[in-house]
Amino acid sequence: MANENSNILTAEQEMKLRQPIEDYVGKIQKKIDELRVDGTDKIVEIQNVMDSIKRDRTLTKGEKEDRLAKCKTELDKAKAVEAKNKDEVSKLIADAENYLKEHFDKDYYQAVKASCAAEKAAAKARHQQKVAELEKEHKAAVAKLSDHQEIKDENYVYKNRLFDAKMTMEKEFQAAKDRRHAAYSYKFHLIDLLRMSKFTFMETRVQKWENYKYTFNRRNFLLQNGLYIAILLIFIALCIITPIVKGSPLLTYNNVLNILQQASPRMFLALGVAALILLAGTDLSIGRMVGMGMTAATIIMHQGINTGGVFGHIFDFTGMPVIARVILALVVCIVLCTFFTTIAGFFTAKFKMHPFISTMANMLVIFGIVTYATKGVSFGAIEATIPNMVIPKVNGFPTIILWAVAAIAIVWFIWNKTTFGKNLYAVGGNPEAASVSGISVFGVTVGAFVMAGVLYGFGSWLECIRMVGSGSAAYGQGWEMDAIAACVVGGVSFTGGIGKISGVVVGVFIFTALTYSLTILGIDTNLQFVFSGIIILVAVTLDCLKYVQKK
Repeated sequence: MANENSNILTAEQEMKLRQPIEDYVGKIQKKIDELRVDGTDKIVEIQNVMDSIKRDRTLTKGEKEDRLAKCKTELDKAKAVEAKNKDEVSKLIADAENYLKEHFDKDYYQAVKASCAAEKAAAKARHQQKVAELEKEHKAAVAKLSDHQEIKDENYVYKNRLFDAKMTMEKEFQAAKDRRHAAYSYKFHLIDLLRMSKFTFMETRVQKWENYKYTFNRRNFLLQNGLYIAILLIFIALCIITPIVKGSPLLTYNNVLNILQQASPRMFLALGVAALILLAGTDLSIGRMVGMGMTAATIIMHQGINTGGVFGHIFDFTGMPVIARVILALVVCIVLCTFFTTIAGFFTAKFKMHPFISTMANMLVIFGIVTYATKGVSFGAIEATIPNMVIPKVNGFPTIILWAVAAIAIVWFIWNKTTFGKNLYAVGGNPEAASVSGISVFGVTVGAFVMAGVLYGFGSWLECIRMVGSGSAAYGQGWEMDAIAACVVGGVSFTGGIGKISGVVVGVFIFTALTYSLTILGIDTNLQFVFSGIIILVAVTLDCLKYVQKK
């Protein structure tokens, strides 16, 4: 059949354009393969044999050593051959790459790219022509009808035909897109064979960008990033409005540092609850644990003898060195928080109790005990030298941020580089399948709660030092909502098994920055809750839509 457009290449024409490239590079590739047979290929083969020998438990230690020694001798010979042929192979690769650089785009890819553009234009023109024909037929058919039901049926048929025409056009668009992508990728396929999968940094970036464009879907993009785009637009609006209303810019160096400083203790809390959400759970007791940790830390690091008591007893830690009090406060915060999270984790794992219930019980128990024990009073300030000792400001830079960075790095390592982290994702995604594969669901669940308790303890201790004390049972109220919301906004799914540390970090910064911006602008605290609630609702809605789409 004749082409509708002279720019459109047939498959035979495309292959004819590509043939010289295949022939030239193919000849070079054949020479390279011959040079690699007794060198590079032999090295890979021997290394695989050596790995299998090391893993073979049927062999004695002596047998393994003998076989490995023989392999080592062969390996040295192969390496000598590789070294001998290295310069020749490099010259051949350079020759092939220079040819590709000179001819691939000019003689082949640009023609295919133009052909694909012409194919899309032709498909669009055919679609428009088809739509016009369908509309003409539809009007003629409707003109002959008088019955309401028959007209309704004809409208339904017309819509279906329009939909079919649209699907045909999109299918042709996709075929052209596939063809262009295949032509573009062919160059990297040849380079892959020449260099044995070794690409430069820029080549890797170029391929990733091409693959992103090829797989880009507007609906999926909006599902993944729509909330971030909306928040970014809100933040840009706040940056414009603040100088007009308050007479000072929002994005200043000091404001950014203040946001990071406020976010640092909250980062520990969000990182802790993120693992629980990854297991399709949650934790409602975070705020009360912060209050408990703040109270305990303030009592231990208090400036002078405590004015308030615990169950009527007045504590005096002034006889201890300051550094010892700081360490003791940290240990006590971690022990207290871990004790309660372990209890919640045990009931959740052992009795299949939903974390909502077990952590809500924790919340009530903690608040009741701390309030009753302290009569609800605030314990004042800690030693003034402690903040400069633990989180000093270096040239105006608050080092509390470094504590948060360290926590992010450690938790990222646990999630991504340890067996426990892999098991965390497995149990969160499908606990039944994880159990069948030999993973202890009980151990992973309790472990996640224990890790959360340690992070809560660190976070409450840091917050106490940042605020220079003022610990009370009421401190931290509502913080659990901020931590959970930060995780949800950051993409940690309540369906379980989905989430990244980078998302949690972004979520914490988003909420802290938004709260800080609204406070500077003078927005009432109660209205700030409205903003937070809307963001949470939208985030969870998008998460549910993604889950439904996958189903």
